[in-house]
Amino acid sequence: MRLTRPRSLAGQLFAMQAVLMAAVVAGCAVFAYATDRAQAEETARRQVTATAKAVARAPSVVTAARSDNPTAVLQPYADALTGVHGVTFVVVMAPDGTRWTHPDPDRIGGTYLGHIDAARRGATLTETYEGTLGRSVRTVTPVWDRDRVVALVSAGIAVDRITEQLRHQVAALLGFAGGALALGAVGTYVVNARLRRHTHGMNATELSRMHDYHQAALHAVREGLLMLDGQRRIALVNDGARELLGLREDAVGTPVAALGLPPSLTGALLAAEPREDEPHLTADRVLVVSTRPVVGGERRGTVVTLRDRTELQALSGELDSERGFTRALRAQAHEAANRLHTVVSLIELGRVEEAVDFATAELELAQALTDRVVDAVGEPVLAALLLGKSAQAGEQGVELVLTDDSRVDDGVLPPGLAARDLVTILGNLIDNAVEAAQGSAGSRVTVALGAADGELLLRVADTGPGVPPGDAEAVFAPGWSTRGPGRGIGLPLVRQAAHRAGGRVEVGGAPEGGAEFTVRLPLGGARAPSPPGPADGRGTAAGAGTADRTDRTDRTTGTADGRGAAGDVDTTVTDAGTAAGTDTADDAGAAVGTDTAAAGAADGTGTAGEGAGAEVRR
Repeated sequence: MRLTRPRSLAGQLFAMQAVLMAAVVAGCAVFAYATDRAQAEETARRQVTATAKAVARAPSVVTAARSDNPTAVLQPYADALTGVHGVTFVVVMAPDGTRWTHPDPDRIGGTYLGHIDAARRGATLTETYEGTLGRSVRTVTPVWDRDRVVALVSAGIAVDRITEQLRHQVAALLGFAGGALALGAVGTYVVNARLRRHTHGMNATELSRMHDYHQAALHAVREGLLMLDGQRRIALVNDGARELLGLREDAVGTPVAALGLPPSLTGALLAAEPREDEPHLTADRVLVVSTRPVVGGERRGTVVTLRDRTELQALSGELDSERGFTRALRAQAHEAANRLHTVVSLIELGRVEEAVDFATAELELAQALTDRVVDAVGEPVLAALLLGKSAQAGEQGVELVLTDDSRVDDGVLPPGLAARDLVTILGNLIDNAVEAAQGSAGSRVTVALGAADGELLLRVADTGPGVPPGDAEAVFAPGWSTRGPGRGIGLPLVRQAAHRAGGRVEVGGAPEGGAEFTVRLPLGGARAPSPPGPADGRGTAAGAGTADRTDRTDRTTGTADGRGAAGDVDTTVTDAGTAAGTDTADDAGAAVGTDTAAAGAADGTGTAGEGAGAEVRR
């Protein structure tokens, strides 16, 4: 059996309003009828009283009352007054009630029907009484001759005549009430038709259920959801949007321009055109913003969705770095294989000294930056990042230089400074500097690191074209880039990470003509930088890795069986994905002095080889 769908909310309201309006109009009509009837009777009383008193004061009536035949004089006079102002009868009688006049001549001489005792005592009496002409409103008043009552006068209006007059008024009243009811019904229909359009014909139960589902869905969505009205004020906001934008509990009704959001994000929220997956930065988050206008004949507002991409952006940056490291390691592995084949070939030709000179010269060249980084930077995160970025820069034809006065010991960084933020700041600055320095004179990126006066100083300079003074602030805006669309997120992330750590970023000109970015991060309660320790025979891996301990012999010596100390290289693979001293020549960290027979023919170099990324092991 199919259930009947309840009437829509608009239909229910229309029925309720129609019944209510009909009841109000009917009540008003009854009240008006009762009021008009009371007023009509009161008007009739005043009219008959005035008429009776006017007749009683007439001198001709007094004179006639003293005559022998009062009827002859008074009957024509009474007939003349009948009908004036709606008066039905005027009866003049003797003090004992004997009629001298009457509209019906046959009743002259009869006894007046009604109360006359008060009039005989000199008072005026008004009453409604059933007389010979029917029920009427009448007044009886005395006629005075000096100090005695010589006659009585009664004037009356029939109740039927009052009812007839009231009937005409009621007809007009009913017409007015009907018109008011019809006009109200039309107005109610128009209003409810509009309400029906806005509620889409749903009934109260459906609307209540929709509201419950709406509230549940609104607060269950983890993404931020923001709804703006036509005046760009917050009409609705869920918990996710409050957290992502840092809004107060009373944010509903606040204009977007007054929320204190970054200008780019405010512009996206106020834009008339839809936006889709636009990245925007707040003080500590990377947000992906999508907007869609709500249009229904007119612009009613905007729906905004917000997704937090902070962690994803950081992981994406790390992944890009890992890919760069992989490409650099692949290239280094290829070069290491070529050098290894050259050394092997020289040994097979009996040119041992030339093989040793070739191998040690290449090793010393690759070892220079590694030794410098290991000596100056004891912080593992910074050391690994610098070594990895040096390999990337070298593959792109750019020299990465660490200044002589750079010094950051292990343990200087406070626990509150996240390693991921440090990688974001220095990694993005170096990447931008390498891109800017490509093709420039000198093609160099200079990195300076230091920890003093409670601050960690990171400075990256390049030999590129530099930053125009007018763009010193614009470079930190999302999307600003000289490399085309789809770029311009690195520097905003640098500023955001520095802000999150309580630091600041400065941009200026480098001594070599390019751009120089300086980041100052507070160290809080970090330990003061310790002086550099003595050399401890720490081995290094050329390219992008370091080893705290490698059991190697002098570069110019080898062992007779070709294995040498190279077979004893003891290294640990870093997070950058590099290794030194592996057992195969084809690995990404291929090294001179492996345990293969070809590599250890007659003169093993006994070095940690040319692996890329061995971690400082402590």
